[in-house]
Amino acid sequence: MNTIKRKFLGLMAAGLALGFGTTALTACDADDVCGPCGSIATGQLSIAGNAQLDGFFTAVHSFNGATGSIKAEFDADIRALAQVWGYGEADAVIDAAFVDGLVAKIKTDISAAGELQVNYVPAQCVANVNVAVEAQASCEAQAECDVQVDPGQVSVMCEGTCSGSCEGSCSGEASCAVKTPTVACEGSCEGACELEAGGSCEGTCNGECDGECSLTNAEGECAGECNGTCTGSCELTGKAECSGTCHGTCYVDQGSAQCTAEAECNGSCDAECSGSCEGSFEPPSASANCEASGECQAQASAQASAELNCSPPQLDINFTFNAGLGAGAKAEFNAKLTELRVRGVAILQGMAKLSALITGKVDGEVVFEPAPAVQILGELNAVIDGGVSGELDIPAGRLPCVIPALKEAAQIMGGAASEFSGTIEAQVKFASVFNIGG
Repeated sequence: MNTIKRKFLGLMAAGLALGFGTTALTACDADDVCGPCGSIATGQLSIAGNAQLDGFFTAVHSFNGATGSIKAEFDADIRALAQVWGYGEADAVIDAAFVDGLVAKIKTDISAAGELQVNYVPAQCVANVNVAVEAQASCEAQAECDVQVDPGQVSVMCEGTCSGSCEGSCSGEASCAVKTPTVACEGSCEGACELEAGGSCEGTCNGECDGECSLTNAEGECAGECNGTCTGSCELTGKAECSGTCHGTCYVDQGSAQCTAEAECNGSCDAECSGSCEGSFEPPSASANCEASGECQAQASAQASAELNCSPPQLDINFTFNAGLGAGAKAEFNAKLTELRVRGVAILQGMAKLSALITGKVDGEVVFEPAPAVQILGELNAVIDGGVSGELDIPAGRLPCVIPALKEAAQIMGGAASEFSGTIEAQVKFASVFNIGG
């Protein structure tokens, strides 16, 4: 039996002992619910009349909406690509087998037309700090604390990677992020590398290439991958060494000559972080002195982890056509490639977010530990423990609404991993079109 369901029986027993069923009460007093109960499915989330618990219903609602939207958008994008590439039936079920067949069709057509080169920078996913701050303030306000929310930049205790200002010590390899241009980046450059004297280019070379270039523009200049020395501008794929001028961000070690007081943190912060936190974090109290602050943090953190913000990945596609391919065939294939790139960016962004929500991994690396799905389930169990032991203040008249809502939450969170495993598998299969792993 699901952990939540076992604990849910304790609340159900309490409700039945008080003589309540599992439907909404129609009589109205201070402790009752007027009209139908709210539910996670309908989005009417003031169910328990207690912010500590209702905050979790909000988190589960957000999680359910996010995962459901990702699956629906993935199915729509795959159907659109299948139509463009002339594969499958219009009403076919979108699963890993269907995507596997579509990918095989796309790869076969690509090989017949030429060679595909891809520059890819994965999406980045962070928990929504603003959601956590608002949820914390709302919970503390219900506890009648003197809430004062600073409309300026918010600082949090970040347990993952802090990107921004760190009020204490920032640590980690190349964790000092210096905004450029600089004359020469001593570490890794993210952005573009200006190569006036020439150099190697890990990305797209725009200029002259003394070796073989995968793509040239109308002026005959290189506009693709260069296997020799590139002179001009190199659009880097991720972080890389730059032998020229770095335009973007230069990542160096703490204490190096280029790491100044104005530099930002991109590593572990031992104090409050102002910016984004890639991983879990502790929401700040909205009140100077509030006994409920600690009790409110779990639901605030859960809401933030359920509403991850994932940036679109960078996906640059260059294509070299086989000799002898006619102009009409090239134009037709370029139209297919345009659709593949547009749909591909959306699918890869959704893949990053769904994987982050369910497994805590982005591009195969653990970013959220525990994963949001696991975190929400575990913290909801803890708050239910408080309800069973009487520590959670839930009006008796609300129990008939709380009980089915907890059951609904258990079904959503307990079944998330199995429900979306097929979609995650299909997304990973699609990513192989660009030689990208999951």
